[in-house]
Amino acid sequence: LDEQSLTYCELLYYVQVLSLTLLNEHHVVPGEVVCQCVERSLSMVIGIMAIEMAGGVYCPLSPRDPQHRLHTLIKQTRSRLVLVHLLTKTKFHDDCIVLDISLILNVNNMDSDINYNCLSNVKVKGKEIAYIIFTSGSTGTPKVVQVRHKNFIGLQIARCSFDIHVQEILGTLLVGGTLIMLHPGGTIDLNYLSEVLGNKQITYLKAVPSLLHIFFTFIQQSKNINAVKYLRSLCSGGEAFSVHLIGLIMNIGIVNCTVWNLYGPAEATIDCTVRRVSIRNNTQSIPIGTPLSNYRCMVINQYLQPSVTCQEGELLVGGEGVFAGYLGRDDLTARVLVEIDSELFYRTGDLVKIDSNGLLHYQGRKDHQIKLHGQRIELGEIERCLLNITSISACIVIKWNDDYLVAYVQSSSHMKDEELRQHCQSHLPPHMIPSIFIILDKLPLNPNGKVDRKQLPSPDFSLSTLLSADKSDTPLNPFEERIHTIWCQVLHSNQNHISRTTSFFSVGGHSLLLIQLYHHY
Repeated sequence: LDEQSLTYCELLYYVQVLSLTLLNEHHVVPGEVVCQCVERSLSMVIGIMAIEMAGGVYCPLSPRDPQHRLHTLIKQTRSRLVLVHLLTKTKFHDDCIVLDISLILNVNNMDSDINYNCLSNVKVKGKEIAYIIFTSGSTGTPKVVQVRHKNFIGLQIARCSFDIHVQEILGTLLVGGTLIMLHPGGTIDLNYLSEVLGNKQITYLKAVPSLLHIFFTFIQQSKNINAVKYLRSLCSGGEAFSVHLIGLIMNIGIVNCTVWNLYGPAEATIDCTVRRVSIRNNTQSIPIGTPLSNYRCMVINQYLQPSVTCQEGELLVGGEGVFAGYLGRDDLTARVLVEIDSELFYRTGDLVKIDSNGLLHYQGRKDHQIKLHGQRIELGEIERCLLNITSISACIVIKWNDDYLVAYVQSSSHMKDEELRQHCQSHLPPHMIPSIFIILDKLPLNPNGKVDRKQLPSPDFSLSTLLSADKSDTPLNPFEERIHTIWCQVLHSNQNHISRTTSFFSVGGHSLLLIQLYHHY
């Protein structure tokens, strides 16, 4: 991580120090959930491994989540202990034990009477839970996916609240590789990212396609091929791998690098299908491929019978990676886990087709779950959050043009969209906050009395800007004029009235555009 580094020996030592503290001072028992709210850092890696060494169940919490949500998640897992560091310890109240990793690993605070070189004798079985991860829930409460040790071991750049970070960190260490971490916010700074890739001679990189597209566009424009010349394996997943991205990789001139398209929900332990992407042959779409070893995939129709070739059906995943169920939600677990020929399968809810070559092609969802910039979102969770406001009688949230979340709210009171935004910001993670709120007296209904989504008005981001326009007539100074011009370029806006007080996200901005905005600055 930048100028910080640890050898395997040093890492093991610090992990032992922390794990023995968990065992001897906080009496963590095997199977107990231990949360960790730490930004991407060496401490984060030490914390993950120490929890596992102590026999605990690792539960990551995102430092970006609002305080209310963090406490809800802790309560849901019934965790009594949270590992933190200096920047995150103020997020928690006195109702749980907060353990600052940096203080424990301070050499001056170490107890000389404890033999830190002695490995703990904690015995963990493969069927026991290794970690839990939160996914969006349609009922308004996040679902807690439980993954066993055998799920992960049998398989052999993301934020810490997503399961892929477990694979990136522990997977690298399992094969004896060198793990290079970016500092928090490092994925936004494309100059920094390319510098790290080149200077550290990175050979393996994994990211969602949308981020890869932005990064490789930057590489092409800056003509900095040296930044990626060491890449030997490029993996992507979380959303559709576009044909345009293949062309971009070809134009840059990356050689001796294998490109992989991966697919897998958290309930199937990270990735369960893979396809090597050909960067030479012309193709119309990129399949999600075939099952990894130790996995089995089935495609079923609406009658729960196997679908024929090229017929759309729901994807079922079986094998070593199938999760242990949702924590405290046996009803949901029973709905998604089915037994076929004495083998357990997970119903993904994803619609796929299987071609004559046995390759799976992703088609979409059978419900209102979406993927936005690689992140899985249940729109119902956002709707439930907004419906908690007493003056709102109905609400519909949709995905607009692959890049935005738009909330349609039915309310008789004179609410402002900023009030709705603030409510969401205090209860939802940043990636689930709608870009625009449209307040209607009544949502359009079809003859059956259900909301007619086709009749919902199209969002107008310029209108959002006007509503939040600065009432001051004070002209912009030269610096503000330059910032205003950059915003208009990034947002592809011809408007000349974006105010000083307007939120970037309320006028069409999103996380990927934020990367472009940062680069322009």
